[in-house]
Amino acid sequence: MSASVASGLSVALLTAGMDKPYALGIGAALAAHGIRVDFIGSDEVDGPELRSPGVNFLNLRGNQRRDARYLVKAARVLRYYGRLLRYAISAEPRVFHVLWNNYFELFDRVPLMLFYRVLGRRVVFTAHNVNARKRDANDTFLNRLTLKIQYSLAQHIFVHTEKMKAELMRDFQVSEDKVTVIPFGINNTLPNTSLTREEARRHFGLEARHKTLLFFGNIAPYKGLEHLITALSTLAKTDPDFRLIIAGAAGNCAEYWQQIQKLIVDQGLRNLVLERIGFVPDVEAEKYFKAADVLLLPYNYIFQSGVLFLGYSFGLPIIATDVGSLREDIVEGKTGFVCRPQDPVDLARSIEIYFASDVFRQLESRRPEIRRFANERYSWSKVAELTGKVYSRLAA
Repeated sequence: MSASVASGLSVALLTAGMDKPYALGIGAALAAHGIRVDFIGSDEVDGPELRSPGVNFLNLRGNQRRDARYLVKAARVLRYYGRLLRYAISAEPRVFHVLWNNYFELFDRVPLMLFYRVLGRRVVFTAHNVNARKRDANDTFLNRLTLKIQYSLAQHIFVHTEKMKAELMRDFQVSEDKVTVIPFGINNTLPNTSLTREEARRHFGLEARHKTLLFFGNIAPYKGLEHLITALSTLAKTDPDFRLIIAGAAGNCAEYWQQIQKLIVDQGLRNLVLERIGFVPDVEAEKYFKAADVLLLPYNYIFQSGVLFLGYSFGLPIIATDVGSLREDIVEGKTGFVCRPQDPVDLARSIEIYFASDVFRQLESRRPEIRRFANERYSWSKVAELTGKVYSRLAA
């Protein structure tokens, strides 16, 4: 995007105070392209990237501590919505870019979108998931209806894959010219220190001989963790050196996590699985990705995974199932391998292939190559260029 295109352009970036890597990545990239950004955020998404010229950080959400009492949470959410409505009335930017909906999602999809439109704002929406409830097998008529309304009220929609664009057009009758496919920018916001592989592995009690698999991120049924456990059971019969780290929060899927724990015990894998259940702070994430030999994404259903790009940011190879666009994001034999979904036998076979490959044997020298590949292919500069062109058209 040329400087003349970006000159004088301003946008309100509505982050809902979440997804810090994505919010900071796109905010900093837009500012670097000469776009003035009102960054609407919270304590949770604050970072040094917001102290750069061209970024006006408006911390409307404030503290989002999860351990606060219910009444405290309710009061601060209502206070935030009040601040957001006042901002929308007097804001300088004409373009409002909604990265995520806020706490009361149905309110955001209909009344809040209508409010923005009545004020004359040009509303852009990023659909990270076209219909997350369909993915989670708890879809409803009301969910589909309010999604359809939000997509119709948005003047432009960003998605991350061609398949997501096709779903928007098919399921929600969104016109093709209203949708732009942009890359999912690489996550470069997490600390990446001089911590070595050996130091990271000592943190988990891992030895050099252990073949360490990593499952990272929120635990939910659509992620197919049960297939990974079954595959590990097969692998352990011939090689007891396999280890699996499960790191992430179970959230609203406590029953599913209990089923996984029972499966681990029933398969006799208790000593091979390291559980770190709960929210993983940003400062801790580095240990997991440096201790692991490979990141596993055994998903049953997904369009794209932010965890994949997080793994790439640490140069960690990926083994993923062939769902969504995951195959498009993996270069077989160079950045990882792809296997059939919901097939523990094929998953186990892919894991064996990986540990017999040059990717694993030369892992430490391959990590910088994977990081370079990801930074070139999923650069925030490319995201900002495509995004800025849409802003310019809408603001004209």
